[in-house]
Amino acid sequence: MRRDAQAVILLLVGGGMLRLAWTGDYLNYVKPYAFWLIVPAGVILLAVAAITGWNVFRAKREADDGHGHGEPKVAWLLLAPVVGMLLVAPDALGSYEAERTGTVIGAEENRSNYPDLPDDVDPVPITLLDYAARAIFDEGETLEGHRIQLRGFILYEGDEPQLARMVVSCCAADARPVKIGFDGDVPANLEQDRWVEVVGVYTPRQGRDEINGELVPYIEVESMTNIPTPDNEYQ
Repeated sequence: MRRDAQAVILLLVGGGMLRLAWTGDYLNYVKPYAFWLIVPAGVILLAVAAITGWNVFRAKREADDGHGHGEPKVAWLLLAPVVGMLLVAPDALGSYEAERTGTVIGAEENRSNYPDLPDDVDPVPITLLDYAARAIFDEGETLEGHRIQLRGFILYEGDEPQLARMVVSCCAADARPVKIGFDGDVPANLEQDRWVEVVGVYTPRQGRDEINGELVPYIEVESMTNIPTPDNEYQ
């Protein structure tokens, strides 16, 4: 590849990384701590692009014949995915992936001695992963007597709506969902992928994930409210 093409690609990739960090779209692909890796990497790529571009410019000025050797123009097609990344950043993973992936909770270590939830907070906001782990591994002991607040998006397993959120260890490539079933007064015609806040109480009811057969806990719904999509959609 021509060195001027290399400089342009480095410029676009570095600029794209800084754009993702600036807009917060990087959270669609990696954990929040990666911000401090993305920004330096983007700056370094821009610096290398600048140095490469300057060397190309200087070499052309010093060339006797002023003619390049005409490397294949098809190399510039490598810019296409980079430009695409700059123009259209893919959304975070949602119900499409969650419906086709088994719940992550079966992979969680069977822990014990969960800390008590605060008695002076009502409802108690906790993550879907925390609720599922307490409901399954602790048999709901630390959930009983509390109203719980959960936030996630709607997906469907068959005709049954569920609450879900994608859990990532490092990046979107290893994302798996945690799923919570609904019991009680569940609104009809819930919109797929819609983010909601659910307030309810623990119920011992459980189901099985259709994909991997792992346990899926339920929550007794008291209220359900539509909410904006959060900046960080992963747990």
